[in-house]
Amino acid sequence: MKFLDQAKIYIRSGDGGSGAVSFRREKFIEFGGPDGGDGGRGGDVWVEAVDGLNTLIDYRYQQHFRAKTGVHGMGRNRTGAKGADVTLKVPAGTQVYEEDNETLIVDLASVGQRFRLAAGGNGGFGNQHFKTSTNQAPRHANPGLPGQEKTIWLRLKLIADAGLVGLPNAGKSTFLATVTRARPKIAGYPFTTLYPGLGVARIDGREFVLADIPGLIEGAHLGSGIGDRFLGHVERTGVLLHLVSALEDSPGKAYRTVRSELEAYGNGLAEKPEVIALSQVDTVDADVRKKKAASLKRAAGRPPLFVSAATGVGVVAVLRALASGIDAREAQSGPDGEPR
Repeated sequence: MKFLDQAKIYIRSGDGGSGAVSFRREKFIEFGGPDGGDGGRGGDVWVEAVDGLNTLIDYRYQQHFRAKTGVHGMGRNRTGAKGADVTLKVPAGTQVYEEDNETLIVDLASVGQRFRLAAGGNGGFGNQHFKTSTNQAPRHANPGLPGQEKTIWLRLKLIADAGLVGLPNAGKSTFLATVTRARPKIAGYPFTTLYPGLGVARIDGREFVLADIPGLIEGAHLGSGIGDRFLGHVERTGVLLHLVSALEDSPGKAYRTVRSELEAYGNGLAEKPEVIALSQVDTVDADVRKKKAASLKRAAGRPPLFVSAATGVGVVAVLRALASGIDAREAQSGPDGEPR
């Protein structure tokens, strides 16, 4: 299934049904009178976060959604039926923005959340409502009110416990494939990861969700490479795993490049707890590994972990560090997930 994390769609709620103009004409009833029913309310447009979805690909092929018009009123004081609603089903973590793609309407962070994006128009009054002592046979009724229409943006931010960041070819996809059942594309050239990926990692009897995003390069916040578009998918994570390849000429410089992009992106990414690991350590000898680790330590201010997803070296230690960071983050959060 193709991954899509942003979509622009048009929605319109249903118009209200018109009220009816009708009079009683029944045999053996001496006095008649108006009995026109009210029109039904137009259908609403809702958005709902559901389980089992992790992409907005459905909105790549359909961009227009219209709720049904309310049924018109009828004689014998019969009110028209309400128009059918339209419900947009989206993955948890989807944000809905106005047409300017900046004004947030709602953030659907958990499965089951619903929000009404556009209310249907009210139905019109039938002529029974307009009967007075001086106008006992009104011959007019109200039309239904029009529905609301707007263009909105859907933007998905994957919900994960931990996120993988680093330069291209830092070994992020290999690590994800090793510790989870995810099967991302792995190759020996940059930008093999074009879309974010999710996997469930297990350590010491517990599970957590790990997100992998395409690699960052210098100037990503200005659009270089794939840019920083996918950084939104690690905004909701509790901890970041920053992988720096032992094959880098200067691991310290590589580390600072990614940190600069995180800071330029903002939204609290640079302040998140971070686990730092020197990856692909199986590709260099002990002396080179020591020099690379020293370079990374000077840049990060603390010694990195060693990991090789290909051979399994250090994988358990990294997973335990991530689990510990997630637990610490959860301990600092209130029941609603916000910091205490």
